Amino acid sequence: MPGKLRYRDSELREWVYAAESPIHGTGLFARRPIAEGEYIGTYWGPKAKRNGMYVLWVSTDPEDEDAWEGRSGRNLLRYLNHSAECNAEFDGYDLYALTDIAPDEEITFHYGEEFHASL
Repeated sequence: MPGKLRYRDSELREWVYAAESPIHGTGLFARRPIAEGEYIGTYWGPKAKRNGMYVLWVSTDPEDEDAWEGRSGRNLLRYLNHSAECNAEFDGYDLYALTDIAPDEEITFHYGEEFHASL
């Protein structure tokens, strides 16, 4: 768990920025070097009532199929794109680097097996 959460855009902008993505639409990119294992930020927004664009679903209990909670992203992390060969992953709503991420490199995460199977 990170010491101080970064969820406001004013805090996240020291670490990341949004720009046109070669993957899809707008993406999220590293503003500075980010080391493997480093905390990047927290996905923030109101509780989601239904699925849609910029909604991140997290299981609150891995043993319970119905224990999913969603957030409608309102900060820069909503611009994360999918990649099967991602460089970041979520622990709950907190995003961490899986590998060293260079400045101006797009930050991606794996949306999950359900998404991957639908491609």
